[in-house]
Amino acid sequence: MNLDFLLVEKIKNGNSKAGDEFVKKYYSDIYQYCFLHIHDPYCAEDITQETFLRFFKTLNSYTEKGKMKNYLYCIAGNCLKNYYKRKKEILLDDMPEILEENINDIEFRLDIEQAVDGLPEILKETAILYFFQQLKQSEIADVLKISKPLVKYRIREARKIMSEYWKV
Repeated sequence: MNLDFLLVEKIKNGNSKAGDEFVKKYYSDIYQYCFLHIHDPYCAEDITQETFLRFFKTLNSYTEKGKMKNYLYCIAGNCLKNYYKRKKEILLDDMPEILEENINDIEFRLDIEQAVDGLPEILKETAILYFFQQLKQSEIADVLKISKPLVKYRIREARKIMSEYWKV
């Protein structure tokens, strides 16, 4: 009989030590999976915790369908998809030559994050606030305590550099 099945049955019967053991067994694998997708340790930790919370919430309806780790990866993948939906990383009108169907592609999103990561620090914060957080130029000026013309300049420079990144 599968050890994970026994562990899950103990958890279903209210054994909190079994729950702790389960999380310890899979936490690092799920965390690494999440981190490789988003490259942010804090967000990866949050999504990992959300993965386990979802698993425990649906535990009573869980039926064994294969490896437990694969099931957790599926849950984590769904959590990552939700993370990207919530984040609404890009405004289509603001990025050069981006097709709408690419927006839902996680790899494409990671390419955009890498392009932003490659920006000089002085442009990066403005780009993140504008493209990913969808703040207005006046809001960015308030947050960064700089003039609106400087915000416009930084956005224009970020677009130029990011366009070059995609031409390579």
